[in-house]
Amino acid sequence: MNYDLIIVGAGPSGMMAALHAAQNGHAVLLLEKLVFVGAKLKATGGGRCNLSNTLDNQSFMARFGKHGRFMTQALEALDYHDLQKFFASIGVPTHIPDGFRIFPVTHNASTVVHAMKQALETLHVTVYTHARATKLLTYEGKIEGVQTQEETFYAPRVILSTGGLGYPALGAQGDGYEMAKALGHTTTALYPAMMPLTVKESWVARCKADTIPKATLQVALPKAKHLKAVGDVIFTKNGIRGPVVLDFAREVTPLLEAYTEVPLLLNLTGGMHEDAILNHFKQTLKTNPHLSTLELVKTLLPDALSEVLCEQALIEQDKSWSKQATAHKTKLVALLAHTPLTVTGHEGFKMAMITRGGISLKEIDPKTMQSRLIAGLYFCGEIMDLDGPCGGYNLQWSFASGYLAGALLG
Repeated sequence: MNYDLIIVGAGPSGMMAALHAAQNGHAVLLLEKLVFVGAKLKATGGGRCNLSNTLDNQSFMARFGKHGRFMTQALEALDYHDLQKFFASIGVPTHIPDGFRIFPVTHNASTVVHAMKQALETLHVTVYTHARATKLLTYEGKIEGVQTQEETFYAPRVILSTGGLGYPALGAQGDGYEMAKALGHTTTALYPAMMPLTVKESWVARCKADTIPKATLQVALPKAKHLKAVGDVIFTKNGIRGPVVLDFAREVTPLLEAYTEVPLLLNLTGGMHEDAILNHFKQTLKTNPHLSTLELVKTLLPDALSEVLCEQALIEQDKSWSKQATAHKTKLVALLAHTPLTVTGHEGFKMAMITRGGISLKEIDPKTMQSRLIAGLYFCGEIMDLDGPCGGYNLQWSFASGYLAGALLG
């Protein structure tokens, strides 16, 4: 059979590209090296599948940093309103339970994967699973087809939607990067992102499972002090995790490669500075003058963390605040406002939800997602050098870029 389009990779962006192209009457072949489609999509958001969020396009792009405006045309083609309409059209109603994040009503990623798979069948997209692409075929600077381990397929257009390096157990092996590089494309440095971090300090194990809301994380390196984030932190047996840590990991992993260790300062008191903490203690003691210093600290933090910080400040925990040595009180307040932690590592791509880095955006036309080097070659999704924080950002980008690539405008 002759195909108008071959898509390599049946993740969210690849399936969206296939559906849009097929809706426009193109004969589409979708190749997936695993035995089923949508493997990584099933794992998204802990299986709940946070599809997008309600930010306007300008604010949405700003969360991706300096490269965010690359998404302009893709989001104009498919913003979150359009995405909700699309899913409704294939039988997946969505809702916004917290007023920001968009989920399928079922809160089950399998619902989304099943519906997209059914839509592919309805639109007669040819889907070959267990079909690993190994080479892109070109002639005189134009795409001709795709070679797999078993056979060769021909088409005048190919979309690479093979994703990044995160979660290799779900098929991420960097195949797309290698095929693109073989045709002259370049990739930026690739780093694991959106994952827990390991720290040097052993005391975190005592605070395991403690969740600190609205914590502030800041890198304590002279050239990176501008890197700061706010959100919920969860202590683990050897480090930290939680939404803000997952987001912040994308900034920390490149620094780890350069510095080996990355010092952080955490404010665990909801952003209270030293004066505010002292004022809180003063007001609390007016109401409860007989509190011990440990009990006083526990009005701000969980028990285990309160004990750890008191120990570090050499506080006599059972004594009242007024009877503590001035130097020890000063040390404790400083620790409460700026708790030091030293990031020493992470679990690499095997635990990374996304990849930071990818095919250089300079080599891709943002109006079409077509390669600037090879006519008929397109990209969509995580394979490109563009990644965002938690909260539906990366899935919205995958769907939007897939939709635009599937329009075959180039």
